[in-house]
Amino acid sequence: MTSSAATKDSENVANTAGNTENTATNSKKDPYVIELIDEFLEHLEIEKGRSLNTIRNYRLYLEKFYELASEDMQDEMRASNIDSELLRKYRLRLNRVSDEKGHRLTPATQGYYLIALRGFLKYLAKREIQSLDPSLIELPKSHRPQVTFLHIDELQAILDSIDLDTQTGLRDRAIFELLFSSGLRVSELCNLNIKDVNLERREFVVRGKGSKDRPIFIDESAASRVKDYLCTRHDTLPALFLNNSKNPGTPDNSGDYRRLTPRSIERIIEKYARLAGITKHVTPHTLRHSFATDLLMNGADLRSVQSLLGHSNISTTQIYTHITDTHLKDVHEKFHSETD
Repeated sequence: MTSSAATKDSENVANTAGNTENTATNSKKDPYVIELIDEFLEHLEIEKGRSLNTIRNYRLYLEKFYELASEDMQDEMRASNIDSELLRKYRLRLNRVSDEKGHRLTPATQGYYLIALRGFLKYLAKREIQSLDPSLIELPKSHRPQVTFLHIDELQAILDSIDLDTQTGLRDRAIFELLFSSGLRVSELCNLNIKDVNLERREFVVRGKGSKDRPIFIDESAASRVKDYLCTRHDTLPALFLNNSKNPGTPDNSGDYRRLTPRSIERIIEKYARLAGITKHVTPHTLRHSFATDLLMNGADLRSVQSLLGHSNISTTQIYTHITDTHLKDVHEKFHSETD
């Protein structure tokens, strides 16, 4: 090999090494979004203590963002590619997305996707990774959600439709009374273990959204119904409420293979609402709404209801105030002075 050829080969090797180094440097300064999403989700789990359900939802929202926003890109999306124009295209495409039934996403649902993206961008800003300013993301305006709740006579009709001569009936009655008495979210109810619930003191603590603990109080009737159900149990499984299916799943060391799921409880609620002739759509959350509405109509203050529901923001609790506005006429007639 001649000296000139050797020199040329050396230059090629040096150029290749330089290009590799530049690529690595660029990748470090301007990382790929798909890698950053994984790091952000790990951050939520480890540093923020978010639940696995929250992380699962955030992954869904951010992967949909990546899918829609990168449609026009030939190369993988980097953090610096997220700008105002890309956000505009993403929001337009998100607004046109349809589910399996052909329904478009509601403004409220689109808001969840944008909240996840905004959180992701705040994470990038904290790490000083150049990308879109998270403050530029505006959430879509959505109407105040319609609150569906049960009047006490409707709830009683449902309770009366439950056959208490079976273990399943005793379980289902306990579920209804516990939800209405406590205002628990369905996920919180499913996660309850027998040891968690103090039926004598009728109070216990649950870990709700954002891994925040809050006290739960139940009435004597709910405590009694739970005791009745537990008296029929002859197992050592930890879950408070079990699936009575003949095919409950594969046994595991955790003992959770027979734990009722949120979907199972939704079906139970819907079943008895139909049996009782209730025409409105009744879900586990309807009972949570009924709990809050009952408290407010009987004179509880909004701040106390906020604490009992585990709302971090009072504005979330204020969705119930228009329901209790029917009392305003009575207040006006009782306390307002009339002129002669």
